[in-house]
Amino acid sequence: MTNRLIRSIGRHATLLLLILILAPAVAYAQDEVSQETFTVNNTWMLVATFLVFIMHLGFATLESGLTRSKNTVNILFKNISIVSIGLLTYAFVGFNLMYPGDFMIGQFFGFAGFGLNPSPEDMTSAYNVGYTYWTDFIFQGMFAATAATIVSGAVAERVKLGPFLIFSTIYVAIVYPIAGSWKWGAGWLDQMGFYDFAGSTLVHSVGGWAGLAGIIVLGPRLGKYLEGGKIRPIAGHNMPLAAIGVFLLWLGWYGFNGGSVLSADPELVSLVFVTTSLAAAAGVIGAMVASWTLQHKPDLSMVLNGALAGLVGITAGADTVSVNAAMLIGLIAGLIVVASVLLFDRVKIDDPVGALSVHLTCGIWGTLAVGIFSTNPDHSFVTQLIGVLAYGIFCLPAAFIIFFILKATTGIRVDEEEERVGLDVSEHGMEAYGGVSITHS
Repeated sequence: MTNRLIRSIGRHATLLLLILILAPAVAYAQDEVSQETFTVNNTWMLVATFLVFIMHLGFATLESGLTRSKNTVNILFKNISIVSIGLLTYAFVGFNLMYPGDFMIGQFFGFAGFGLNPSPEDMTSAYNVGYTYWTDFIFQGMFAATAATIVSGAVAERVKLGPFLIFSTIYVAIVYPIAGSWKWGAGWLDQMGFYDFAGSTLVHSVGGWAGLAGIIVLGPRLGKYLEGGKIRPIAGHNMPLAAIGVFLLWLGWYGFNGGSVLSADPELVSLVFVTTSLAAAAGVIGAMVASWTLQHKPDLSMVLNGALAGLVGITAGADTVSVNAAMLIGLIAGLIVVASVLLFDRVKIDDPVGALSVHLTCGIWGTLAVGIFSTNPDHSFVTQLIGVLAYGIFCLPAAFIIFFILKATTGIRVDEEEERVGLDVSEHGMEAYGGVSITHS
């Protein structure tokens, strides 16, 4: 009797276990999910949001480390301000510009109204099987702030704080979400078949184009380019801080890409983690080989940017390329980022942290790579190229216009003496390293 009872309990326990395992799969197959599955999905999306938030600390430490000590407070101030501006403007207008729903006009522009106005149904899987309305907003809001952070690094060490914050507000509130609506908001590029899984173009290139505009309008830092075509290297003051920034960014990218699955789908999230990791690792190797070959020394800053290059490169297709393709995409990105940094310097585009090379150049590469390596036959290289060109044609002039208006009205560059002293003292009246004697250059 006891053995029979044990076997019966065992059979029922096995059946219950199978039900628990298979229920989510069956629910996905029917495009409906249980409350438990919905909770798991939503929880993963919030964890991914936390990871994307950590990326802002990564950007802050990376930019600080790769620039001079006299500008550290200024860079940290900009980074905390950008997160705040990004979230507030995204709540006020950005979210409804990027996801206008039925309010899209001709698939190019739409606006669903000011503010956040969810219904009770928006807190359930009727809104989306992966997340609630609130989770949708906060996850996407973190992405919005990232685009402006890219600009911060590109224009570091000579831009006025006030005008930069005005630029960030306008760009994140209007330009970024309108551009995003073309793909993620079901706009014309989405209808065409353009693919950008997590934002090689929609986030990184959009920020990169704005950074390029800012650099051109501002001009190079004092003493960067000398007579006779000589280039004066301006070394960052804290390489350990820069390295910490890259490790934080790499960690945060698991939320950036992994969260872009938009659910806790175990197979797809796992694949994205693998392709993301391998592309970053291959980017390091590519940058190591390129810098060692071209500069005759293994350059740590190049290798750090190589990791980021691989991450940006895989972001557009992390869910749709094979593992081998991910490694190749990352390797090529690592090679490209070194060549890009050297090329920008050659043409006197002064980018203190290599933001253009990482986010713009490798963002373009990653987006085009989808058309080359995607396992989905619907993804076309020509369509990907059209998308890349469309974002460049829209974002670069838009950023130029904003910067030029600011230059003509408030001015956007600090004067020579302020730049020599450093933005920490001239703009903030403080230094990052109190009590330490710092030689300004």
